Amino acid sequence: MKPKRILADFFRKTWPIYLISTLFHLLSNLINVFYPKVLGQFTDKLQMNGLTSSLIVDYSLLLLVIGIGHVLFNGIAMYLIMYVGRKFEFLVRRGLFKHFTEMGERFYSKNGVGKLLSYFMNDVTAVRESISMGFNATANATMLLIAAVTMMLLSHIPYYLILASVFPLLLIPIIVVYLGPVIRRRSLEVQEALGKMTETAEEQFGGIRVTKKFAVETIMNERFGKTVDQIRHHQLRLVRVSSFFQALIPFLGAIALVVALAFGGYLTITKQITLGNFVALTLYIRMLMNPLQQIGNVINTIQRSRASLERLNGLLSQQADIVELENAKEMDLADASISIQGLTFAYEQGSNPVLKDINLSVKAGAMLGIIGRTGSGKTTLMKLLLRTIDPPQGAIRYGNTDVRELTLASLRSQLAYVPQDGFLFSTTIRENIAFSNRELPLDTVEAAAKHAQIYDNIAELPNQFETRLGERGLTLSGGQRQRTSLARGIIKDAPIMILDDSVSAVDAVTEKDIIDALQKQRKDKTTIIIAHRISAIKHADEIVVLDDGVIVQRGTHAQLLTQQGLYATLHAIQEEGSQHATGTSHS
Repeated sequence: MKPKRILADFFRKTWPIYLISTLFHLLSNLINVFYPKVLGQFTDKLQMNGLTSSLIVDYSLLLLVIGIGHVLFNGIAMYLIMYVGRKFEFLVRRGLFKHFTEMGERFYSKNGVGKLLSYFMNDVTAVRESISMGFNATANATMLLIAAVTMMLLSHIPYYLILASVFPLLLIPIIVVYLGPVIRRRSLEVQEALGKMTETAEEQFGGIRVTKKFAVETIMNERFGKTVDQIRHHQLRLVRVSSFFQALIPFLGAIALVVALAFGGYLTITKQITLGNFVALTLYIRMLMNPLQQIGNVINTIQRSRASLERLNGLLSQQADIVELENAKEMDLADASISIQGLTFAYEQGSNPVLKDINLSVKAGAMLGIIGRTGSGKTTLMKLLLRTIDPPQGAIRYGNTDVRELTLASLRSQLAYVPQDGFLFSTTIRENIAFSNRELPLDTVEAAAKHAQIYDNIAELPNQFETRLGERGLTLSGGQRQRTSLARGIIKDAPIMILDDSVSAVDAVTEKDIIDALQKQRKDKTTIIIAHRISAIKHADEIVVLDDGVIVQRGTHAQLLTQQGLYATLHAIQEEGSQHATGTSHS
């Protein structure tokens, strides 16, 4: 679905259904407009010949046929439009979801989950209502207006009487031109406020445990109350103008009916028109009021949906941070080395670089350890390797190929990335571990869990691997969630694995068991381990020490300990902390 062409693309595919629905509306209203004419004829015959049983039967059956035909064709038209409206809702929501999955980190840093959900729920629904209920009411009202006016002109009603009766209704387009933009602008304010409320609610529900632990429920209630109050304020502003707009249309219709009764009644009394024509005229004017009321509601709905459509078009117009080249190629990374040359990277143009002149190579099948203080650029380096953010041209290569020249599917399908705060889904533990391929047999899932040292914890649960996790995996402890996420990375068995401080929440013994298992399981496969604890990387083939975005040391564990630098300092601090903890536990 192309940006800024949501409705154009949709109408191009579904216009035959809209055309058929319009034809059924036309048939329905062509039948319906005979109702006043038939009653007018009945009145004239009643006045001329008096009331007879045959007259009642004949005209009753005729009115019944008119009613059945009107309801039948109108029902078919409504069904077709409702069907196509739901199809639009489905296609746009699917298109939105696809668009969201293609967007990068910068997009999600600016758009919260709650705000994105408001697009799915509020905006798509508003547009759907305008192209289903709105189109249905517009088509029905338009056909009825055309048919009714045509039938009035073909009747023996004087043109000047018709014009005088319809004149108040001609003021409606002027009102639409003036109030339409106001309604649209205020609708946009409401939609923005609803998005903010959804975003605030999602954030506060996600952090409810923190809220309770700090006992700040009252403060959170007040903050949410202010957000809701903003919605109330904007909705009342919209309701005021919408109510005024919707009230004007029946008011003008009532004036038209008064003119028809007064002027038409005078002409009837003076014998200039028949009583049947007078009855038909008043019924036609009354018939015109309903479609005009519908058009008023539709205009209201369309103005609101235009605000939502503008939001959706604006969202879909945003380009993904990471764009795959047209001639991007697939590559087998099984035997590919990783080369980083002269990498300097800043998140925003003109800001201070996070990484500065990084030069690094990792042979295929080797294990690289990366350590450094918080904020030294370790995670940024991993994002560049994964290309979740774009590195400078030629700075990162897999084998002899620039990472930017690879297809995203080829690259990421062969990388197993395990972050520190691995996200778990609200499904079973088995499906979380086998996330990359849910058809994997249970014994493969169990083997991955054993490598990640989480198998025993899962086995103790009532439903074991079929245990369903709560939202974001909160059924498990922090260490258990981290190890379950690690099992997910292990089971992928990718040529290259990146662990971003993925064992930080486990104790030293469990950490050693995990690292030992990884060394055996990933023999001859490239592994990069980022850690704050030296114990997690000391067996690596090479260790790189980052500080303030610069590689300040590199070498094996033994080599780095002999140097006077950050690595030896971190090692001394961690050893001292470990001994202190051991002494405390013994005491």
